Amino acid sequence: MDLTHFSLFTGIGGLDLAAEMAGFKTVGQCEYADYPTRVLEKHWPNVPRWRDIRDVTRESVNERIGGGITVLSGGDPCQPHSTAGKRQGELDARYLWPEMLRVIVELHPDWVVNENVPGSVSNGIAEKKINDLESEGYIVQAFCIPACSVGAFHFRERVFTVAHINGKRVERSSEEQILRQPYISGRQISKSFQDAERRFDTFESRLCRSVHGLPHGVDRLKCLGNAVVPSHAFPIFRAIAEIERR
Repeated sequence: MDLTHFSLFTGIGGLDLAAEMAGFKTVGQCEYADYPTRVLEKHWPNVPRWRDIRDVTRESVNERIGGGITVLSGGDPCQPHSTAGKRQGELDARYLWPEMLRVIVELHPDWVVNENVPGSVSNGIAEKKINDLESEGYIVQAFCIPACSVGAFHFRERVFTVAHINGKRVERSSEEQILRQPYISGRQISKSFQDAERRFDTFESRLCRSVHGLPHGVDRLKCLGNAVVPSHAFPIFRAIAEIERR
C-alpha cells in the first residue's frame, strides 16, 4: 500500500526526512521562506510545493496531487508560544494553527502530526489543538519528547500532537501530565510510549555559533534552529506506518 505524506511549514524538510525514513512518500510541501525553499527544491525537485499555507486548499491539492493523504504534518510557527519571545499566543500575527486546522478539515488526512515547543502547553495552545482536532472527529494524543531521548546531543524538548481519524482510543494526557512527564521516547502510538533511558542534565552545545565567512551562514543557522531533527520524529512515523500496514 502507498503511504503518503504532505508537510506544512516544511522548513528544510526534517519531518519529511523522518516520514520517508519510515516508508512514506512525500507528495506535497508548503514553505514560505526563500532559503529553505531552495533547500527543498534541491532535495525534492519533483514534489509539488506551495509557498503560502493560505493557498493550500482542497481544490489546489486535488488538481496537483489528487486525494488520499495518509499523514499531514506540520510544525506551525513557535514564536507565539516560545519562552524566548513575548508569548502573545493567538494575538501574534505568526499564530497559524487556524490555517493548519483549515487544511486538515479540507484535506481530511488519515493522520495528523503536529510539532511545537513546550511553551504551547503552558499557554493553553496545545490543549486547544487537541480540542480542535477532536471536534473534527480525530482521536488525539500529545507526547512531549526530548531529542536526546533518540540519541541527539542536545535536549530540544518538543510537543508532538498525533491524531488519527479512526482507531482505538488512547488515553489523553492533561496539560499537567504532559509537563510532568517530558522524558518519553515514542515507539508505537497505539501502545504506551517507552521511557527514555538517556537523560542529559547538563550539556554544552558543540555547535559553533560564529557564522563569519560562511556562505548563507545566518540563513543556515536559522534553518537548523527551526528544523525538526528527523530522528526525533521518526518513531512516530514508524509507528503510524506499522499501524497502517497491519
